[in-house]
Amino acid sequence: MVNTHVGKRFIEIDLARGIAVVMMVVYHLLFDLWFFSLYPVPVTSGFWKYFAVATASLFLLLVGISVTISGAHAEKTLSTRDFYLKFFKRGLMILAIAAGITVVTWWYLGGDGFIVFGILHLIGFSIILSPVLFHRGKKTLLAGAFVIAVGIMIMQVRGPAFLIPLGIFPESFYSVDYTPVFPWFGVVLVGIFLGETLYPGGLRGFSLPQFPNLQRIAMYPGKAISFLGRHSLIIYIIHQPVIILLLHPPF
Repeated sequence: MVNTHVGKRFIEIDLARGIAVVMMVVYHLLFDLWFFSLYPVPVTSGFWKYFAVATASLFLLLVGISVTISGAHAEKTLSTRDFYLKFFKRGLMILAIAAGITVVTWWYLGGDGFIVFGILHLIGFSIILSPVLFHRGKKTLLAGAFVIAVGIMIMQVRGPAFLIPLGIFPESFYSVDYTPVFPWFGVVLVGIFLGETLYPGGLRGFSLPQFPNLQRIAMYPGKAISFLGRHSLIIYIIHQPVIILLLHPPF
């Protein structure tokens, strides 16, 4: 969702993020139809439940990949202090936006189901922490698997509200977007491992297949999807208000 890469862009990352944006908008449209009792779409079970998991997973994998590319370029030009400060400021900005979304959803939903620790909260947290996770090799992958496994094990654990960011929550807790550290930070860690493996030094470490005819056919759809990928954060911020206005026009 959040583009943390600076400098040279990689078309495959923009395309993948753009696909994730399309998946997100589709799911949230269906979710809103269900949430506002406009159409009984089974968004909390079956295919659409796993579709939502796949969408969030793709976004978070791309966050991990992108921070490694951004970090690799930043290491070449920034002092150690400025390097860590770069990610701290970026993560803090994302957390500030996330806090704003918490306030808006609390106001709009009347405190019932508002976003306490959603995907933007997790992304902000992940970006701040990411610099200490670079260059760990397979340890990052193992850490990611561990975090995911712990998250799965504690899914049914209930506890005090202050543990909500970690994946433990009170019996009565409900949120329209809940993406706790366990297991979701593990997906970011897997993304960091993939980023350092596939883009060593911030450079593409593999060759893209060449399909000239297919590229011509897909040029314009591909450009449109890449555009969405390059502007995923702003689309995330505005797409739900737009959907709600379409479903409940003020006229």
